Amino acid sequence: MTHALDALLSPAGRLSNSPLPPLKLGVLASGTGSNFAALAQGIAQGELPAEIKVLIYNNPQATVKDKAQAWKIPSQLLNHRDFSRRTDLDQAIVKVLQEYQVDWVIMAGWLRVVTEVLLDAFPDRVVNLHPSLLPSFRGLNAIEQALAAGVKITGCTVHLVRLEVDSGPILVQAAVPVLPDDDPASLHGRIQIQEHRILKQAIHLLHQAQS
Repeated sequence: MTHALDALLSPAGRLSNSPLPPLKLGVLASGTGSNFAALAQGIAQGELPAEIKVLIYNNPQATVKDKAQAWKIPSQLLNHRDFSRRTDLDQAIVKVLQEYQVDWVIMAGWLRVVTEVLLDAFPDRVVNLHPSLLPSFRGLNAIEQALAAGVKITGCTVHLVRLEVDSGPILVQAAVPVLPDDDPASLHGRIQIQEHRILKQAIHLLHQAQS
């Protein structure tokens, strides 16, 4: 039985098998990598028509690198502090992604604003996961923004990336109720469960859209 507080997922299409080749993904992450791990596990279990070619992370302390090692996925540190301009960082990112022949770029907890360098190299093929129901609560601290606003429903969004932060076309969203006793940690935990769901759903949508 579905719990009354379970998230609403939109679109709610059935995940289907397809003869199309798997998507070749490059994942950008800055932190613990829970969504990276969800993707890797889904691929390993045959649930997702994709393969992660490389992980790029920008924080030397990010534990996502340990998850990549556990899944035997190549990873590379590109510390943003080593680059004087955002465009220089993105040029380095593009070089790595092209070396691994990536088709799609997945920003899964990537806490850096990207530039036209990355977007021009992968036009309409850069995807971001954001912890709010866009267009509400763009940018950093989206969960804290939702709590401060007193909303009763928030959620998460997978969208195509544009130069304006969190403004691109929406692919999938999931709604999550805000409970009276929620704090950032408790709300984040429930949103994160839905992030894993919608990121996988987005991969299927992108795969089905291949020409």
